[in-house]
Amino acid sequence: MSGVAVVLDAPGRHRLVRHEPREPGPGEALVRVHAVGICGSDREVYQGNRPAAYVRYPVTPGHEWSGTVDRVGDGVPAGLVGRKAVGEGFRNCQVCARCHAGETTLCTAGYAETGFTEPGAMAATLTLPARLLHPLPDDADLGAAALLEPAACVAAAALKADARPGERVAVVGTGTLGMLAVRFLAAASPAELLVVGVDRQRAPLAERFGATGFRTTDQPLPADFDVVVEAAGSPDAAGVAAGLLRRGGRLVLTGLPAPGGGGLDPADLVLRQLEVRTVFGAPPPAWAHAVRMFAAGLLDPLPLVTHELPLAEFPHAIDLVGSGDPGVGKVLLRP
Repeated sequence: MSGVAVVLDAPGRHRLVRHEPREPGPGEALVRVHAVGICGSDREVYQGNRPAAYVRYPVTPGHEWSGTVDRVGDGVPAGLVGRKAVGEGFRNCQVCARCHAGETTLCTAGYAETGFTEPGAMAATLTLPARLLHPLPDDADLGAAALLEPAACVAAAALKADARPGERVAVVGTGTLGMLAVRFLAAASPAELLVVGVDRQRAPLAERFGATGFRTTDQPLPADFDVVVEAAGSPDAAGVAAGLLRRGGRLVLTGLPAPGGGGLDPADLVLRQLEVRTVFGAPPPAWAHAVRMFAAGLLDPLPLVTHELPLAEFPHAIDLVGSGDPGVGKVLLRP
């Protein structure tokens, strides 16, 4: 089961190497990778502008993936073999206070994540702790399932937003995270679900995912929403999102903008008594929520996929992701 793998030796330097599977040790599983998605953080690793504490070169990238369990190590249920699955990326310690509280993305043992500090899925196989796996139904579409990692991050945002039926909800951002946020928030039966973006071409897709309205950032925007999820990551997105809220509203931030944006005004947050919550990664409850929605047929991310390329076209895929072309959605690589 050899094949190839992408290795980033340093920013801007990649190579394709012969991949040799690493046999699973105790508590581990080896997965045959079916598809792996590329997101902005992968491009950061390639370009070298990801914070140094959150990447370790050389590395095989790939934290958004789907596959089939091929074999398992000692102590892992044999019934996992042959199962379609996705897996959490954060390699948490499981013994610190934050892990015991279920806040595994806040693990105090230090940051470790598949595709950033640990070998990722841009390879024929991936070996990881079996406890991180989330099995899927036998008839699951593994192409669509490759988007369950960003879906889990959005599920974390939806859980923190705690949108209730009948509330007025908005999403800022029309990329993969924004569209997935629309789908999760639509499931809460909001009275209104507005999407705010920069390109009206995304309006039909937003409506397909459950939006009831769409506005561009250069249009007048209301300021009376109960809940707003920011999923754009642009420098001014947090400010735009906060401006949509009523007094006492709830804001959930998921984007990681570059320094220098307008950001949030602390005085405005205090005077309007806004609640601000943030998401970085997805803890197990969010993963379980995303997988449950997917398995129940309530979440179909496949319409977000616009390109599927072989692993050898990694540089082209990275260029597509950073092109700014509104016709480029989620890009998948196939090992």
